[in-house]
Amino acid sequence: MNQAIQTLTDEMRRLQKNKPVINKQNTVGGISVNSEYIIFIIDTSGSMKNFTWPLVRKKMKEILDIHPNVKGIQVMNDMGDYMFSQYAGKWISDTPARRRSILKRLSSWEPFSNSSPEEGITRAIKRFYATDKQLSLFVFGDDFSRGSIQSLLDTVDSLNCRNSSGKKRVRINAVGFPVLFNHPGSEMNIARFSALMRKLAENNNGSFVGLTHTK
Repeated sequence: MNQAIQTLTDEMRRLQKNKPVINKQNTVGGISVNSEYIIFIIDTSGSMKNFTWPLVRKKMKEILDIHPNVKGIQVMNDMGDYMFSQYAGKWISDTPARRRSILKRLSSWEPFSNSSPEEGITRAIKRFYATDKQLSLFVFGDDFSRGSIQSLLDTVDSLNCRNSSGKKRVRINAVGFPVLFNHPGSEMNIARFSALMRKLAENNNGSFVGLTHTK
């Protein structure tokens, strides 16, 4: 079953060339699961840590579970800081022990954050973009409090080039956590994050999932 989810058959590939449809057998919850390498970009700001961190850990585990066999994993925060300094700029090999270490480390991981995913996204693409790899980014966050939406879209577009079939080499998915809905004055930042992530996902063959609860 996992292998069926992970890999497209030759027939599916042939059909996709002729008909631009989403292959539901290759997606889970609307998220494509055929990438060989995955990178998490996680907002580690106070709002995320204080109000929704157990859900962050749960969603990371769920995404790892729907990618049972990948060639490499990496975890960075929204500033582009690596979860494991010894693996900075390198892929973490996918083993059950490494997955457990990632989830365990996430419980107490608290690097500085400026509540903007710009640095993490651009640093990840610059470092790990490769013409011979299928790579997916998973951006976790709750708001976009600084920077220009259009500027980041333009930057990512220039970094994430298309392959011979016209598709972007790095797929960008995003999960929005509804942390600030009960904080008056945060409406604009929530709207900016949603608009940014929805457009990034649309432009880069990914999906944006907006959660409705924090637990």
